[in-house]
Amino acid sequence: MALSRREIVKDVLQQSTEAAIGSAGHVVAILFDTARQITREVGAFGTEIFEIAEASKRANEDVEDTHPAAG
Repeated sequence: MALSRREIVKDVLQQSTEAAIGSAGHVVAILFDTARQITREVGAFGTEIFEIAEASKRANEDVEDTHPAAG
C-alpha cells in the first residue's frame, strides 16, 4: 500500500523538526561550552590580578622595611 500525500507531508515535517531540534541542541551546547570557557578564563585573569597585587604589596613592604622613612 502506497503512502498518502498527508502521510508523506507528516513524515517530512517530523524529520525536518527533528533535524532542526538536533541542530539547535548542538548550537546550544557550543554556546554553553563557550560561556564556561570564558568564565574560566575571566576567573584565571582575576586570580592573576590578585596575585600581582599581593606581590606588589609584599615588594612595597620589603622596600619600607629596608629603607624606613626618616621621621
